[in-house]
Amino acid sequence: MGELRAALEKAGITLPSLRLDPLGLAREAPCPLVDLGRCPVDVAARLAAVLR
Repeated sequence: MGELRAALEKAGITLPSLRLDPLGLAREAPCPLVDLGRCPVDVAARLAAVLR
């Protein structure tokens, strides 16, 4: 998650809700999931542009 946050930051993108999903960590056999969360429409558009 830290690497993703750093890469997004380098591209000028901040996902305010980026975090580890606590439910994935609470399982008997942990399965960590990164929750990208919600973001404003302009941030989603910039993210799409970077991925293209």
